[in-house]
Amino acid sequence: MGCMRYLSEAHLRGFERYKYSSIDTSFLSVYVMHPLWNYLVKFVPKWLAPNVLTFVGFLMTVVNFILIAYYDWSFDAANAENGNSVPAWVWTVAAINILIYYNLDGMDGKQARRTGTSGPLGELFDHGLDSYSAALIPIYLFSLFGSHDLPPIRMFFVIWNVFLNFYLTHVEKYNTGVMFLPWGYDFTMWGVSGMLFLATVFGPGIYRFDIRGFTVANMFEVVLIGSGMVSSHPIIARNIYLSYKNKTGKMRPMWEMLRPFFAFVWLFVITVIWSFFSRNNVINLEPRILWILYGTIFSNIACRLIVAQMSDTRCDAFNVLMWPLAATVGVCCFPYYEMVFDTDLTPEMERWIVQGLTIFSTLAHWHYGYGVVSEMCDHFQIRCFKVRKSSSQSGSDPTQKLLQNNNKIKTLKSH
Repeated sequence: MGCMRYLSEAHLRGFERYKYSSIDTSFLSVYVMHPLWNYLVKFVPKWLAPNVLTFVGFLMTVVNFILIAYYDWSFDAANAENGNSVPAWVWTVAAINILIYYNLDGMDGKQARRTGTSGPLGELFDHGLDSYSAALIPIYLFSLFGSHDLPPIRMFFVIWNVFLNFYLTHVEKYNTGVMFLPWGYDFTMWGVSGMLFLATVFGPGIYRFDIRGFTVANMFEVVLIGSGMVSSHPIIARNIYLSYKNKTGKMRPMWEMLRPFFAFVWLFVITVIWSFFSRNNVINLEPRILWILYGTIFSNIACRLIVAQMSDTRCDAFNVLMWPLAATVGVCCFPYYEMVFDTDLTPEMERWIVQGLTIFSTLAHWHYGYGVVSEMCDHFQIRCFKVRKSSSQSGSDPTQKLLQNNNKIKTLKSH
């Protein structure tokens, strides 16, 4: 990665000490999915690296985004007044791809234990890609309802609710040291796939009916937001409280405990300003690109938090990718552009700005991801997409070997 490094010595030493700890109490996950994944993973060759499963699953969500965007770029294919429609087979492929993503996401950790390659890189790789999928997956469902029943401004708050549900789980782990897997994830994956399959059979028009003005889109919003408020947020708050009460967590001071929220809230505030005060109504002008932009910056914030909580280091209070975003919002929402260039900011110009900023942010985020993975591979002397024969045969983790060597060196020095 040249002269640019994303991981400090403190990060790398923290990764060496890291131990994965999680609790899963979802009856669907514990009694149905885990037994299924334990059975299916037996058919996966031991030479196949678990990160390959993770990456293939993520690519399925990318394929879905590209496929549906091709047929319904403007979220109007489901609108009754629009003659265009997404072919039924597209919904079928999307539904299957979601299940592939979900099941590979459940099997990658089991494959890591089978091959003796469990370690911090796999977890970081898994959760980092999941943070990107958190932006991609809701966009599929927006095409089911169309911009008529679910206007872009409401899509904005739906997608931010998804961001919040994902982010809070990692804020919880940042403070407790334990990953409490949320109940809603398994049901959401099956629910999304089921909705896409229904669109295959009946068409997206099945989601257009309403009862006295209360539409299916309204129901979708209420269920999505309500489920987080009932089944996730209070439990997360309680787990953090108990970690302080019982002194089982990180025991950070109050402002340090809240520090992960700073970058998240900053991003929310900046995007709200752009959504409501854009002089060209950018949220209706280019919604799909806008969601990708917001999702990319959110993923970068989430990835940096995951790095901090796994390495037990201090998380960032502000994300570097928000500087160009904030500057762009200042240009598009306030009269600086006219003052400097002595011309109006046209809708086409703002569209180009959104597209350019999205390309820049995406490349910057990819560079960050590639850099972090490369630095971890170099430090632990492993390959991201390859199982080392010594690891799979002995069942030992290269990370653990490094820790053992460090302990031996410390012992020799003490003598």
